[in-house]
Amino acid sequence: MLRDRVAGVSHGVVGVLRGGLAMVPVSDALFEELAGSWRGGPFFEQMPPAFDRALAGWSVHGPLAFVQASFHGGDGEQLAAVWRDGALAWGPVFDGGFDGPREQWPINAALAQLGLKQSGRAYSWNPDLPVDLFDEVGFGLERDMTDWLARARNGLVPPSLEALARERQRHDVERALARIRPDLDGRAIMTLLDIAPGPHVGAATRRLRELSLERGPLPRAEAEAELRAWAHEQGIG
Repeated sequence: MLRDRVAGVSHGVVGVLRGGLAMVPVSDALFEELAGSWRGGPFFEQMPPAFDRALAGWSVHGPLAFVQASFHGGDGEQLAAVWRDGALAWGPVFDGGFDGPREQWPINAALAQLGLKQSGRAYSWNPDLPVDLFDEVGFGLERDMTDWLARARNGLVPPSLEALARERQRHDVERALARIRPDLDGRAIMTLLDIAPGPHVGAATRRLRELSLERGPLPRAEAEAELRAWAHEQGIG
């Protein structure tokens, strides 16, 4: 639907979000094309009439939302509005304090107006906090208009939340492994396995770190036995 609408404007490009959504980054050039030379008051107090008419026309073929976010040094603001069946149906809603529940923040609320629901997943950095709709659809992937335009023009598809969770878990494991001191140092590994310096020593060191992460520090004899068995399976030594 959006691709058909954007085909009629000069500065529009469609990007892909999660949840079956698409987006059109509203650059200054596109805003001017749709809204004209807007000289009214703050956007959240008065919707530019030409902009309202343009998005109302687009919404005849399906609901859509305009969302805007700006954050600087921890402070920020959001604006959102929803059009449906050729008319403004909700908003514009502005928030610069974010004192209420996250689901009531303008962009989350607008996405809910479009019919999206939270998946129930939690943030990796706070298992007690459900991922909000803003992040569910991928609005946290980029930080400014230049990046959003580049993402849309390059046809980039957001990674799934599951893929992101796996990647974060992998990074967490890598960081944990890097902090572990292996039960045998490189020289002891080379002597035990009768190998020369090289990638096999690094692989053996990683295996010892993995064992320590899984089972805690091992007695030297047990570490050597485990490493010999691993090396035999890998055809090393």
